[in-house]
Amino acid sequence: MASAETQPRFGQSVKGLLSDKVGSCSGDVIALTRQVLKGSRSQELLGQAARNMVIQEDAILHSEDSLRKMSIITTHLQYQQEAIQKNVEHSKNLQDQLRHLLK
Repeated sequence: MASAETQPRFGQSVKGLLSDKVGSCSGDVIALTRQVLKGSRSQELLGQAARNMVIQEDAILHSEDSLRKMSIITTHLQYQQEAIQKNVEHSKNLQDQLRHLLK
């Protein structure tokens, strides 16, 4: 009789262990699913960051090109300013000469 009583207990304990294992495996599957989803989201974020970097790189290259053009324009404007100043000086000299002639 002792073995008859032991058998149901053994069966119940196996069922309990099996139930615990199934619960544990279910928890592991849920945790794994969360990690996969988290990894997927991380991949999406990394992809978006890479696309943003490409956009920023293009903007930086465009800005660099614009700065180079502005530098050239500034140099030309400086030459024009110097030429205008020389012409103003020359104009003053001509005015002085005209005044002297008209006296």
